[in-house]
Amino acid sequence: KHCLLTHQLKLSTPGFYRVECVVQAAGNVGVKLSRFIGYRPGQIRVPLTREADFDDFWRQTLAELAKIRPEFSLHRRKSLDSTTHEVYEVAMRSLGRVRVRGWYEKPKTPGGVAALLRVPGYGQDMRPTGSSSPLAVFSFNIRGHGNSQEDVPGRPQNYWIRGLDDKHGYFYQGAYADCVRAVDFLASRKEVDVKRIGVTGGSQGGGLSIAAAALDKRISVCAPDIPFLCDWVKYFKASKWPEMDRWIAADPKRSWPATLRTLSYFDTLNMADRVRCPVLVSIGVQDAVCPPSTIYAVFNRFAGGKEIRVYPEAKHYVPAKHRVLSQRWLTRHLIP
Repeated sequence: KHCLLTHQLKLSTPGFYRVECVVQAAGNVGVKLSRFIGYRPGQIRVPLTREADFDDFWRQTLAELAKIRPEFSLHRRKSLDSTTHEVYEVAMRSLGRVRVRGWYEKPKTPGGVAALLRVPGYGQDMRPTGSSSPLAVFSFNIRGHGNSQEDVPGRPQNYWIRGLDDKHGYFYQGAYADCVRAVDFLASRKEVDVKRIGVTGGSQGGGLSIAAAALDKRISVCAPDIPFLCDWVKYFKASKWPEMDRWIAADPKRSWPATLRTLSYFDTLNMADRVRCPVLVSIGVQDAVCPPSTIYAVFNRFAGGKEIRVYPEAKHYVPAKHRVLSQRWLTRHLIP
């Protein structure tokens, strides 16, 4: 027999909640289901954790980057060309003179084209897309990723604890600077219209996209998917990462408050109000890797035009239909 049972939840605080349902028959557990639900997520408002020298830190970081000659070099890879794009492997110098690389797909059409910067997920190796769109596409690998491992190794994939004792030299200081240097490359290209540069990426790449748009006003449109690097305080309450626990326990001088203080300089929550360009964000409500509550905390602080796409059953992935939607959205904003 089938029956329909309803239960009304009484929630008062905006956020995301885990709801567990257990169906018992004759005293035995028959079915146990759980899922996350959101309650008024648009009203989630999380206090900023910016330290007093937050702005000075990033001004100094970008000033240090500007002093480093980028030494852009391009090497044609004809075997990777598509019918519409020429492909080049690009190398450059970033913060600390670290060598970073990426793959540039240049349209064969005349100049004045819009450009899209693609940045990697955690440990992802960005490769050419084989794009046939009218955009110039730069698939860029920050330090320690893909073909950017000459100076910063990719193994072990413990990026988020590298240098975490100090904001100066922390991995994401260099990684965020790498993204700005990638924009420098696109802006240096005569065929690129510098007023039409977009950025996109998933997970870590989503967080990098937000940081790039916050730090570099040349970004005109931003499409972060299921972004990482959001609301660190809530992140470690909503998810469990033994690697971070072990790192803190390994040195008696380390503590959670000190660690969160360092991370606050790289928390996109503290950068979100600097993002003025249009933004399209995607979230998976069942995502335990990048919890939706942390993403909404950042989304709700964006200062410009913003849209969000919510996928109730999705975990840590982007549905195929969203990839199509995002590509169309980016193209519409970059090619009016």
